[in-house]
Amino acid sequence: MVAEREVNGDGGRTLIFTYGTLKRGFSNHPLLQDLIRTGDASFVGTYRTAGKYPLVCGPYRVPFLLNIPGSGRRVYGELYSVSTRGLARMDELEGTSRAHYERLPIKVLPAGEGEEEEGEETDRDTMAGLTCAEAYYAHGNYAMELWKKNGKRGLRCYTQKETIGYVKRKDRPQNLTFLDHIRFFLSSN
Repeated sequence: MVAEREVNGDGGRTLIFTYGTLKRGFSNHPLLQDLIRTGDASFVGTYRTAGKYPLVCGPYRVPFLLNIPGSGRRVYGELYSVSTRGLARMDELEGTSRAHYERLPIKVLPAGEGEEEEGEETDRDTMAGLTCAEAYYAHGNYAMELWKKNGKRGLRCYTQKETIGYVKRKDRPQNLTFLDHIRFFLSSN
């Protein structure tokens, strides 16, 4: 039997799987540090997706998790328990109301549990460490095009190597919207 933690089971808190710039040591982690200071978030641990998902880079080396289960690789990241107030701040950063990202369910395991060679599926992925969380996925309006643009190849982990060429939001052209940047990226050679 699979032991699953409720997404909202911890006093109204939501478990959020972070895979990119919100992780420790990356450009948007100060938001989580602030939420931790105010008691609106806590670090749970290093986790990976139970199934395979594409993790790709888009314009300005921004990371995107794509809601295309079974494609890509098992993705490594960090799990945080976040309050309702903290979640509102994260939703704002991720542009959920502006169709930048979508916050949707995902199943994760503590990193190191049930791992097999790439391409092998195993029943051990249904072990007791399976946790139901949520993640910020690229919005469905452009996710498949991002997958194609990346040659249908995904990353296992967004690392400092992938950030080479990353441009912080404040340093991007301000006359264009986030979705404009994505459209230009997708239409470029």
